[in-house]
Amino acid sequence: MNYKQVTTAANKNIALVAHDNMKAALIDWCKQHKQQLIKHRLFATGTTGAQLEQQAGLDINKLISGPLGGDQQIGALITEQEIDMMIFFWDPLEAQPHDPDVKALLRLAAVWNIPVACNISTADMLITSQLFNAPMQKQIPDYDAYLTTRT
Repeated sequence: MNYKQVTTAANKNIALVAHDNMKAALIDWCKQHKQQLIKHRLFATGTTGAQLEQQAGLDINKLISGPLGGDQQIGALITEQEIDMMIFFWDPLEAQPHDPDVKALLRLAAVWNIPVACNISTADMLITSQLFNAPMQKQIPDYDAYLTTRT
């Protein structure tokens, strides 16, 4: 696979995702960092998005519930380069019925080279980075070049 360099905008598109046992932690984290988050475009799966709007007072672009396909919607947005970063508080100690979707989502985040925080410490590192509110250069798969080599 060939790669190309792209630059994200200063205002990021951020996916906010949490398993049931981690929703309270994500809501608390978002409340703590509300002033930084409101500068960006926020996406979330259905239940998480509704709770973030109600409890953290954030404007959220809500997708459908994760187990019903919301994780896959976020994955599609990642492949379309519509998501620049993902905060995904997942529960590593609880079996998830949609675990294959979760693994696929994390795989796509790695393929398309977006920053991912899976816990509070990493989310704190991302949000305090000087790149959080600035353009960022990164390498992504050059899909157009891939298509021309396949014909």
